[in-house]
Amino acid sequence: MTLYQAVADRPTSRLTSRDVIAVVAASLLLTLSAKVQVPFYPVPMTMQTLVVIGLGLALGPVRGAAAVALYLLQGALGLPVFAGTPEKGIGLAYMMGPTGGYLLGYLPAAWLAGWLAERGWDRNVFTAMLAALLAGAVIYVPGLLWLGSVIGFDKPVLAFGLYPFIPGDIAKAVLAAIAFPAAWKWLSARGMN
Repeated sequence: MTLYQAVADRPTSRLTSRDVIAVVAASLLLTLSAKVQVPFYPVPMTMQTLVVIGLGLALGPVRGAAAVALYLLQGALGLPVFAGTPEKGIGLAYMMGPTGGYLLGYLPAAWLAGWLAERGWDRNVFTAMLAALLAGAVIYVPGLLWLGSVIGFDKPVLAFGLYPFIPGDIAKAVLAAIAFPAAWKWLSARGMN
């Protein structure tokens, strides 16, 4: 059971209008997270990966991935939903740039986080942190492969696309590890899980 299912009192996977509203709202939250930059060394970080992982943990694999897919569709259609848009371009042209692989990696990351949440990994600090780290790592697979194909594998791809983001990803995993078990504890105190 996920947080969404506990709150919505919906242990089934049948799609309802409430689910559609949740997915649309989640895609909008993802858009907002792309626009928030936190000063961080050596590069500023957005909250996108935290929200992607959080959507998976909260909504489950299907709804979490659906929210990310809707977000990506909005971006592909030219809506300025991504970090740095519209200044850095919009639509498919933006998605084909150096960050395109990371955007694609959001889908399996949300799905994995949701899959782990369905198995209770979001209910204690240690497993919630591990779930967030694993889901975050999934983003790097297509991200680094795509980045290397765009800039060339003769460049320091890991130095550009991985190493600077590890401290931020650890910080985001800590936030998830605090927030999700606390949410379950709060729901449990109210008899909602």
